[in-house]
Amino acid sequence: MRGGTTLTGTWSLVRFILRRDRVRLLVWSLAIPALYVASLAEYTTMADDPAGMQARAALVQTPAMVSMTGPGYGTDHYTVGAAVSNELVLWMVLALAVMSIMQVVRHTRAEEESSRSELVRAAAVGRHAAVVAALVVVLFVNLVVAALSSAVLIGNGLEAVDSIALSLGVAMSAMTFGAIALVAAQVTEHSRGATGLSMAALGAAFTLRTIGDMQQQHGSWVSWLSPIAWAQQMRAYVDLRWWPAALGAVAIVLLLVLASALASRRDFGAGLVPDRGGRADARASLRSPSALVWLQQRMALLWTALGLAFMWFATGTIVNQVPSMTESLADNPVYASVLGTGEVTKAFVGIILLYAALGAAAYGIVAALRAKTEEDAGRAEYALATPVSRGRWLGANLGVTSVGTVVVLVTGVVALAGGAAVAGTTDVTFWEVTGAGLLYLPALAVFVGFAAALFAWAPRASSLVWLLLEYTIVVGLFADLFHLPDWARRISPFWWVPNSMTDDVDGAHVGGLCAVAAVLLVLAFVGFRRRDVATK
Repeated sequence: MRGGTTLTGTWSLVRFILRRDRVRLLVWSLAIPALYVASLAEYTTMADDPAGMQARAALVQTPAMVSMTGPGYGTDHYTVGAAVSNELVLWMVLALAVMSIMQVVRHTRAEEESSRSELVRAAAVGRHAAVVAALVVVLFVNLVVAALSSAVLIGNGLEAVDSIALSLGVAMSAMTFGAIALVAAQVTEHSRGATGLSMAALGAAFTLRTIGDMQQQHGSWVSWLSPIAWAQQMRAYVDLRWWPAALGAVAIVLLLVLASALASRRDFGAGLVPDRGGRADARASLRSPSALVWLQQRMALLWTALGLAFMWFATGTIVNQVPSMTESLADNPVYASVLGTGEVTKAFVGIILLYAALGAAAYGIVAALRAKTEEDAGRAEYALATPVSRGRWLGANLGVTSVGTVVVLVTGVVALAGGAAVAGTTDVTFWEVTGAGLLYLPALAVFVGFAAALFAWAPRASSLVWLLLEYTIVVGLFADLFHLPDWARRISPFWWVPNSMTDDVDGAHVGGLCAVAAVLLVLAFVGFRRRDVATK
């Protein structure tokens, strides 16, 4: 490219990305501030009741809530600002981190994998323009979210400086995971692998933050190993300090330098870790559509199952510390009025099992929507041109997806139970944990069935299944805090799953979930047989 630089065309690509992703970026930009608005409505209502706020503070200090919120600053005098900082920062970081990871991978490794980057670089575009454009867009969106979030917080009467600090801290932590995704995009040759590695890093950060915050009030040294904790440790609205944000800035710079060094050492379109060469002739066992689907999904299943199992095993090893963590609250009448005197350890394990089920549901959705990716890429058309019926092809995809989803859940549940057993926990047994976890299988089948039905009847609306998962997260974690009515809770498939360690199992609920899943799967097969298949 004569007379140009490696960044030539960057701003043209930025405008192109913004135009291409305008809808999804707009949704992300408005969803986070909207969550602040909804939460602040709840917090400001409770602010008029000091006893209610202190009851909420007592709840935040319980092990289950520590795992879902943060280190618990400002609980001695719980204010609206302290509630925002304690209860929302974790989930804002997670949401923006997922957005950052998906955007970076979408416009770097996925573009190379599809060969679109090669066409772009054939024009007057510098070598690093596409990568820099993707990072600029992610930075821009995070800053927009930070600005809108700050405006919402300030508009509700919270301190301006603390509001800006909190929003920028969240954006900095999220950008750290975007930089991690850029490094992962240099290592692996496929976008699925880059996304998987990045999500594994996010999961590891979540686990480290949970372990560190449970080891010691306000977090131990383990917490500081997680970029998520850096935003929380800024102590907005309690004792503001800016220097933890510098950790995120340093980490981002180092990761970008590492990504640049790795990119200069690989061929365009390839990864540092090359794909393993296959056999010259396929085995007879590979002649079925199920075998093809298995080959496509096996590595994603392997790393997802191993990564999540490691997380849940590590979490299981701290279950035995839960009783000692609640001793200091035993004489607190507010705590007793909120949580009662039940078995806290089993309640905590129930929350972790919910996390494990959510991870399995996310895997099941990704794997089920792999069929749409195959259709969009034209490979489904090639497969259906052979003596393979539509039902057999869809059945192969859903069969492998279902098996993989079961594997992710079972390995996670067994790892959690095993970690608790290794740590010497006596409050719950291995079989109690395992049995409670396996009760989520019918609900997971509903998620897979819903994704399949959307793909079969309305492929363009397939992403709506993610809204159901997001709503399930809200119901599972915040239903009581937001005082959601029963009819709103029943929409979540997981609401129908009991914690068998503390509650009785209602067979009608389990049977109902199985029936809904069966109906959705039947609709998927009927719909796929009736509609046209996308062609290239």
